[in-house]
Amino acid sequence: MLPTKFGAVMPPKLSDLPQIQSLLAQQAVQNVAERYSRAETAQTLRQMIAELRAGIMAGTTADLPDFESAGFAERLTEMIETYRRPSLMPVINATGIIIHTNLGRARLAPKAITAMSGVAAAPSNLELDLDTGKRGSRHEHVENLICELTGAQAAVVVNNCAAAVLLGLLATASGRNVIASRGELIEIGGSYRLPDVIAQSGATLREVGTTNKTRASDYAQEIDGETAVLLKSHTSNFKIVGFTASPTRQELAKLAAAHGVILMEDLGSGVLVDLAPFGLTDEPVVADIIQAGVDLVMFSGDKLLGGPQAGIIAGRRDLVAQLKSHPLMRAVRTDKLSLAALEATLRLYRAPSDPLREIPVLQMLAQPLEEVQRRAHRLIASLHGSGIPDAVVVETIAHVGAGAVPAQELQSCAVSICVDGLSADGLSAALRQNDPPVIGRIAQDRVLLDMRTVTDEEVARVASACARCADR
Repeated sequence: MLPTKFGAVMPPKLSDLPQIQSLLAQQAVQNVAERYSRAETAQTLRQMIAELRAGIMAGTTADLPDFESAGFAERLTEMIETYRRPSLMPVINATGIIIHTNLGRARLAPKAITAMSGVAAAPSNLELDLDTGKRGSRHEHVENLICELTGAQAAVVVNNCAAAVLLGLLATASGRNVIASRGELIEIGGSYRLPDVIAQSGATLREVGTTNKTRASDYAQEIDGETAVLLKSHTSNFKIVGFTASPTRQELAKLAAAHGVILMEDLGSGVLVDLAPFGLTDEPVVADIIQAGVDLVMFSGDKLLGGPQAGIIAGRRDLVAQLKSHPLMRAVRTDKLSLAALEATLRLYRAPSDPLREIPVLQMLAQPLEEVQRRAHRLIASLHGSGIPDAVVVETIAHVGAGAVPAQELQSCAVSICVDGLSADGLSAALRQNDPPVIGRIAQDRVLLDMRTVTDEEVARVASACARCADR
């Protein structure tokens, strides 16, 4: 504050704020501008002055900094460095949600990361046939693998599952009718609504059955000369319980074949191995769906499959050929990095590889509770050694995430912590500001760090993050 002639202290006024040009003329600020750039320095100064101006107008700014001091130049440098921090960065997932959509979904296997790095660092044979020297197809890098693992006749990959469904309907049902059960007209995160996708494809939706009960006869009664597709959607992000009924895939396949229409399934997540031994009984294996007679099935690459973002389409050879030749195909095709990661991930499903050990998503699902508990006790020991006594191991429930098997729970173990001087919200916010950020969850006014989604290598970093928060 500024003293008056009577000795009283007056709050700063807007007129006390310096001009940007006068700040830029100072030697310490010029040194900052030489290190970065004059434009970036000026922009940061404007931001600093704007914050001070807002504080003066709100009456919350008690004093102004010494604009000619070295400390002001240091603060300016800190702000520029903060603005330059990458927006997209790695975080530590301690939420207990294995496939967390907000945190980038599936953690990639080391071999997938190596494959991406290889094709990113050098030119690749993305669309070159090395045998003939002629132009090749990017689809060929993964098609045979997908067919081998699913039993499909053909396959193609696009950039996500929503694009896969849209392309499938555009290529097969535009201008005609699509029959779907009312109980399967799903909406998932990001306001993805299946009826809207059908409308965008140019097809007309014909709803059959009721919310909780739909029979094969309901589909049969609606089929006519304008019907192109019977569309089945796996309700992976919700569950209807009680008095329910739905036809089997075999029944629908028989019905579709009898009327010369296509049976298509939007599977959503999609798994290549049976996860029932680990308590996940509601996710059908893609190979079983193909064997049941579904003509085209669409599923994601970055959910339970454990790979990069991708929409995988597998099924009949003639239908996949239609999709490959459709004009939209180029707009939704996937890139070389995703293809490299997907190919490497798919290869981990082949013997002698063990996907349950080598694919992080499946490894976390299959991990025995005892291993999760050991990790929790390791973290507790580190926290107690760092002067955070209020940390205890608690039993908790983990989830698959990304809309997959929402009704099924995974037994897990978390570390519940509280730090003096910080509320649960404050501690959670401080952990998010760590490098790397640590993302947990809050329960009963305490922060929970679930160890099912934290790796052995990350335990020490979580402990260090907590210690830094406690030292603030």
